[in-house]
Amino acid sequence: MAEQYGITGGTAREISASVEGRVADGTLRPGSSLPPVRRLAEELGVSAGTVAAAYKELRGRGVVMTLGRGGTVVASAPVVTSRRPPRVPSGLRDLAGGHPDPACLPVLNPPARVEPVPGSHRAAPRLAALEEAARDWFARDGVPTGSVTFAHGALDCIARLLSTELKPGDAVAVEDPGFHHLLDLVPALALRMLPVAVDDEGIRPEALRAALRAGARALVCSPRAQSPLGARFTVGRRDELLSVLRDFPDVLVVEDDHNADIAGAAAVSLTSGALPRWAQVRTVSKHLGIDLRWAALACDPATLARHDGRMLLTSGWVSHILQTTVADLLTDPAVTRLVAGAARTYTTRRDALSTALEQHGISSHGVSGLNVWVPVRDESAVVNGLRTRGWWTAAGTRFRIASPPGVRVTTATLTPAESRVLARDFADTLAESQAVYGG
Repeated sequence: MAEQYGITGGTAREISASVEGRVADGTLRPGSSLPPVRRLAEELGVSAGTVAAAYKELRGRGVVMTLGRGGTVVASAPVVTSRRPPRVPSGLRDLAGGHPDPACLPVLNPPARVEPVPGSHRAAPRLAALEEAARDWFARDGVPTGSVTFAHGALDCIARLLSTELKPGDAVAVEDPGFHHLLDLVPALALRMLPVAVDDEGIRPEALRAALRAGARALVCSPRAQSPLGARFTVGRRDELLSVLRDFPDVLVVEDDHNADIAGAAAVSLTSGALPRWAQVRTVSKHLGIDLRWAALACDPATLARHDGRMLLTSGWVSHILQTTVADLLTDPAVTRLVAGAARTYTTRRDALSTALEQHGISSHGVSGLNVWVPVRDESAVVNGLRTRGWWTAAGTRFRIASPPGVRVTTATLTPAESRVLARDFADTLAESQAVYGG
């Protein structure tokens, strides 16, 4: 039956993505029945729990629904929705969200007077002052600035790039572990994900080559502040990756440098390698304010034409009120000093937790960005154990495809004194979970 419907996969995420793909291409129509959990598990050679988890995710997205004894069927109007993070229980210290410290953000000052617009901004979507500031921003870090445009945030931009470049069923190489919203977005676009392993220096060259040989037509990666691992490209790793990518000139390479100014790591970018198809996306949400839904995109001319052509047909342009606000912030010396101080603060806090964990014999990852990733054997046991001690952390399952389990801790607001307490509680929780795990 799995073969009949074209359902494949060895993990819950792969199975759910396969079902979504069959719904998108019409193989599975509204009302179509999916195989029973145990039967599909036997046919795919996986556990019943894996298939049950895939079906649960599909129900959460609105792709399928359960009819009791009638089994699981494709919803009458299937939709795909990103998973919302769970509410933080009252009284817990929130270290799960990946958000910046509000104390490190500037106060926003939108323009005081906004004159009525005669018509629309479609003919001139970008303010000259902000385009100049964006070009300076990219050029400072060696990113080519021949073609620059704007979007409504990183995911908005990446979705438009992938949807104009690829067709349903095509494969995208993604980091594993990687940004959870991207891992939701790719299957929502009816695309397949090919996981690429990550270490502290970013995506691994041999894993990237394997994904490209398997047919990936695009790569989405983070050059620094990679979530959740905190990886950053080194010069050596960048050169190795460029060597791999040169054998696949038709692949679109998309860098998400969302934490550029507060990553705590130097800019080392694949865009310096004269790739035929490339794009780098930068946002200001993490260092200027979460209400600033604006992204800058530097890319090759063909990619810019496709992005802007699609945007012209949809939202048309980014609000000029928003553009004015961002331009003023990017060119304000006081804001620049505030952001530089924030970068130092985030580095201090991230390093403090890594050092405290190490003192308890706990290994972790986090050489850049706002998070620390701690490999564990049992995510649920650790997250629940820390919860009983007053900490709310993120289980790694939201960030993983095939990589080993872990827990992500956001350190943006965590003081060094709190890190020492958390590390002690982490050690106690691990000791308890391992005792239970071992029977």
